[in-house]
Amino acid sequence: MNNSEHDSGRESAGFGGSFSVDGQSVEIDLAEFGWDRPVSGGSTDFDDDGRVRLQKALAHAGVASRRACEALITGGRVTVNDEIVRELGTRIDPELDVVSVDGVPVQLDVSKLYFVLNKPRGVVSTMSDEQGRPDLREFVETVGERLYNVGRLDTDTSGLLVLTNDGELAHRLAHPKFGVQKTYIAKVRGLVTPATIQKLRDGIELDDGPIKVDSAKLLPGAGAKHSLVEVTLHSGRNRIVRRMLADVGHPVEELVRRQFGPLHLGTLRVGDMRELSHAERGALLNASVGGSEAVTGGRPGDGKGARGIRGVAAKGNPHSRASRAGAGKGQKGGTAGRGVEGKR
Repeated sequence: MNNSEHDSGRESAGFGGSFSVDGQSVEIDLAEFGWDRPVSGGSTDFDDDGRVRLQKALAHAGVASRRACEALITGGRVTVNDEIVRELGTRIDPELDVVSVDGVPVQLDVSKLYFVLNKPRGVVSTMSDEQGRPDLREFVETVGERLYNVGRLDTDTSGLLVLTNDGELAHRLAHPKFGVQKTYIAKVRGLVTPATIQKLRDGIELDDGPIKVDSAKLLPGAGAKHSLVEVTLHSGRNRIVRRMLADVGHPVEELVRRQFGPLHLGTLRVGDMRELSHAERGALLNASVGGSEAVTGGRPGDGKGARGIRGVAAKGNPHSRASRAGAGKGQKGGTAGRGVEGKR
């Protein structure tokens, strides 16, 4: 291919050109991968004041390719500060402007990391335990960033725990003001009746004041001496689920948090951690300002889901499924594996 044909290929395909692959000529547009396109007349993606083209910011945040982001904009699916923007030349300040796609906020700061951990029982919800007990460090050492846990789970409680290096968001999500709902499954002693469930809904009086659940229901799988109860509430009081169930005569034997705000534990195994999808990040950002957007799954605009990371289990995490199977005992093999932990 001569220079004129090569230049023509670049113009027709955007930023890229013609490349030879196994003897075949292939046209590649690098703009599809978020790379800068050549510009003329001195124009750039960034202004001196730090503003950037909207489609560039969205592509850089991983929403979709640059070209797909342009389609999202012209299709009226992108808002900036709650205003629909259709003009491709729009420039934004990533540090100040709030950008959403299909109503889901987009985290434009790509340095922010968000993870969900399925915390095992026996692990303290802190990055450093002064008493030398197992803590969260063993799960985050492969990340290479300082992470904060959003709220806490009792040492004897397993389940969903959010970890992030976004300290401001962690503080907001843990603050009672925003009332983020949490859903737990409890294996309790005794046979729980519908009347007891209604009592939890109506409210009870504890030493630190009245409290009631947002919702509660009995789950199948009860035995002759135990019941499974699902409880949802937004209170952040210490050991509140255990105290409520004990007050109505059904002490908790095992407790798992299955949901935190818009995030679900799903099939994530005990001791494993995964990074949030872009849709989950957006829903979490929305929850941090008091919103209630449900997670639709995947990235806004292209539907891709979360990336799982298995570094902890691969390094010999003692709480992984393989380790528990080797031991022949533990949460998976015990009652919890068939009851509380097994509920999806």
